[in-house]
Amino acid sequence: MPPGGPGVTVSDKAVTFRDMLSYLCATMAHVALRKKRSISIPPDLDASIEEAAKAAGTTYSGWLAATARKELTLRSGLAAVAAYERAEGAFTEDEISEADTWARDAISRGRRRRNGTRSRRTA
Repeated sequence: MPPGGPGVTVSDKAVTFRDMLSYLCATMAHVALRKKRSISIPPDLDASIEEAAKAAGTTYSGWLAATARKELTLRSGLAAVAAYERAEGAFTEDEISEADTWARDAISRGRRRRNGTRSRRTA
């Protein structure tokens, strides 16, 4: 841990909260860093985001951040699949079918866990 407590990395230098402030502020020690942006969104999309955030029990910004993270994760996964297929050849129909079955089962397991009906697996 850098001197002065946990910090963030800016380029190659570790920067602590003490480095960022000209004074020590006890309330800033554990605040997550956020980048503020001003964006323009069509009114209908704005209303949909507000509703989705409320339904998810999060903030507007939190919902946008989580949704953007999911999108970036999907893009990364698709790029990895494309790179694999370039190197190893396209997946076979059997491999795709097996992956589809695995994905459906994983989604079903996740839904059961969220609903409290967790099934036990035995050896």
